[in-house]
Amino acid sequence: MTKTLAELLNHLPTLQVTGDAHAEISAVTSDSRAVQPGSVFVAVRGTRFDGHRFISSALDMGAKAIVAEQWPDDPRIGTTATGILVSDSAAAPGILAAAWYGDPSAAFKLVGVTGTNGKTTTVTLLYQLFTALGYTCGMVGTVENRIGDQVLPSTHTTPDPVALQALFRRMADAGCTHVFMETSSHAIDQRRIAGARFRGAVFTNLTHDHLDYHGTFAAYRDAKKKLFDDLPPEAFALANADDKNGAFMLQNCRAQKNTFALLKPATFKSKVLENSLMGLHMQIDGHAVHARLVGLFNAYNLTAAYGTARLLGENQETVLTALSNLKGAEGRFDCLPHPHLNGAMGIVDYAHTPDALENVLQTVRELKKSSGRIITVVGCGGDRDRAKRPLMAQTAARWSEQVILTSDNPRSEEPQDILREMEAGLEADQRAKTLTIENREQAIRTACRLQLAGDIVLVAGKGHEKYQEIKGVKHPFDDKQTLIREMAQANPVEKR
Repeated sequence: MTKTLAELLNHLPTLQVTGDAHAEISAVTSDSRAVQPGSVFVAVRGTRFDGHRFISSALDMGAKAIVAEQWPDDPRIGTTATGILVSDSAAAPGILAAAWYGDPSAAFKLVGVTGTNGKTTTVTLLYQLFTALGYTCGMVGTVENRIGDQVLPSTHTTPDPVALQALFRRMADAGCTHVFMETSSHAIDQRRIAGARFRGAVFTNLTHDHLDYHGTFAAYRDAKKKLFDDLPPEAFALANADDKNGAFMLQNCRAQKNTFALLKPATFKSKVLENSLMGLHMQIDGHAVHARLVGLFNAYNLTAAYGTARLLGENQETVLTALSNLKGAEGRFDCLPHPHLNGAMGIVDYAHTPDALENVLQTVRELKKSSGRIITVVGCGGDRDRAKRPLMAQTAARWSEQVILTSDNPRSEEPQDILREMEAGLEADQRAKTLTIENREQAIRTACRLQLAGDIVLVAGKGHEKYQEIKGVKHPFDDKQTLIREMAQANPVEKR
């Protein structure tokens, strides 16, 4: 497939074009290593590397055009390769890729879901819901990507802009009418979603996370808000009114403004009537609904899914009926009954922020038997927001009878350094009920050996992940399978 450069530049604001604006192009990329003869290479200033440093290399590999904020002193710019000068090259890969793939997101209704917690579950619920309503749907998320019934591996919450547009093209060609996408703050800030045509956006909540990247909470919040600021007037914006940042997301938004809530007045209002391990009994807009999901946080996710469906024009009664059959995402409050101990249970959850962990632990405390204990196994990832490490330990200790601090994905850091920073958040009485076991498998095994009848072991932080990243290597590791195996092998003790 080839297109002329002029076809690709229709939607890209340019300051100057030097050379042949009608040159034939064979590919679009912002990775100099992926350049092939005839490519457009976009030089983007990234967090680790500045793509402008690789312009000469891209030209050596046969790039036909260069998009950049500044050009190097290279005589090939304007002669053998066309130079396109822009004020901000970050958005260019997405805009050019959208043009290259024929504006695929115009072919379906695209909804972005953003927030600290609940993105994966809300997107999964929407995908399940609209599939149940008879539509062919796409899903872009942390756990997996889907095109109809086809499951594709996911490496990032939101793919890079060229890969995203290629995925959208496949979804459009497969006949998808609706696509639901997790939209991370990184992706918004890095303009990975440039060129995507959103029919709506959903805000779940905002708590402490990713300050290693954004620097301040305000910058993190503002990155999320940009998704809403960029919505067109014909789109909808749906925000959690119970979150103090919900109203902020809707400020100066051109889209149709809507809210959902359990506590405050809202466009779509829910109420939890009963929360048990069997699921949620709720009222949504005054109608009774029984859902298979557990916990107050899932009541918000279900309400967000319901509100989105209604804003996309779906019938209320049909949507409410379908909600009853939906399941949560993998690794989100996965409940595993103990094979030997009466009333005992294991739970695996992706909670990796203090707020998410507190929400899960509050739910566990509400649901467990009065005599049972909560044993929490938790760690923190390396090369990420260090400020939340002591808070994670504090939260676990506040809501649990026994805590085991362990390694998560240490990445390039030493696990013991991460664990020491977690331990620093504990008070003396909290330290007395806390063990530190670096090896994650051994930590889960120890929790299962300590478990008695009625106790719940929560393994938090990694959820759906099937690996543990150590020194740049991803080693196979599955919290859920490890917990199932260790509960089965633990000596059954019924008495407490």
